[in-house]
Amino acid sequence: MKLSGLHILLTYQCTYECEHCFVWGSPWQEGTLTLLQVENILQQAKDAGVEWIYFEGGEPFLYYAILVEGVKIAAGMGFHVGVVSNAYWAKTVADAEEWLKPLVALEDFSVSSDLYHCNEVLSEQAQNALAAARWLEIPTGLISIAEPDADAEQTHGQIESQGAVMYRGRAARQLVPRATRLDYRQFGECAHEDLREPGRVHLDPLGNLHICQGIVIGNVFKKSLKQICESYDPDAHPICGPLLHGGPLALIEEYHLPHEETYADACHFCYSARTALREKLPNILAPDQMYGVGL
Repeated sequence: MKLSGLHILLTYQCTYECEHCFVWGSPWQEGTLTLLQVENILQQAKDAGVEWIYFEGGEPFLYYAILVEGVKIAAGMGFHVGVVSNAYWAKTVADAEEWLKPLVALEDFSVSSDLYHCNEVLSEQAQNALAAARWLEIPTGLISIAEPDADAEQTHGQIESQGAVMYRGRAARQLVPRATRLDYRQFGECAHEDLREPGRVHLDPLGNLHICQGIVIGNVFKKSLKQICESYDPDAHPICGPLLHGGPLALIEEYHLPHEETYADACHFCYSARTALREKLPNILAPDQMYGVGL
């Protein structure tokens, strides 16, 4: 497996508890990387040939000193660097400019804003942050998720218009009642993640490497990122293997799992199956934070 991008979840903590959040971000979540751990991860990423580093969360600006130093170190090592934030800190354009000045090395600053965060699709704070970033000549993007009953396409990363909900994480519990449900038999593939050659993966504050949020393929505090990539066998992986060969439908057949007749989408089906399997595969379907345990 060859990685071009590593998305570092600096923390699981967040100022919001958005209903669509993949990682169950909230003010009460636990798990934050130290600066020493960030430095170690960046060196591992360099050794593994990674080109892009993203700092996200949760909300990475909650640990601003570590974020600033992490961006500085990553840029100094030759990485392209991006940050994803909800811009809670951008009370005015002038304030936002001060927050962003130490981050001018960024090659992508993406703001997450939609009706789940506040009472408008593009919040005042998001507008302030984007304006300040453009003033500082930092490339910007917007990540925005539509309401469940809206007509929206499923997307990844930056978007020009609102993207559709993917019903995993908190959305699998909070938003499914508002979704149109479809027959489970039609979910015979994973349409949203390339589980064989993903290109980019997410690394959480506990060292877990996620090929999709909540599906772990290794831990960089136990085995190097390069070694994890070199040894990754998608067909032999207990979760990725079935998903590659038949989507969530194959997953329930492989493990003889009970299931409902309808689901909101393939993510909902997969997340429900994985939740049922966690006791059997605790080191792979991890950590508790990704499954909302205790929240």
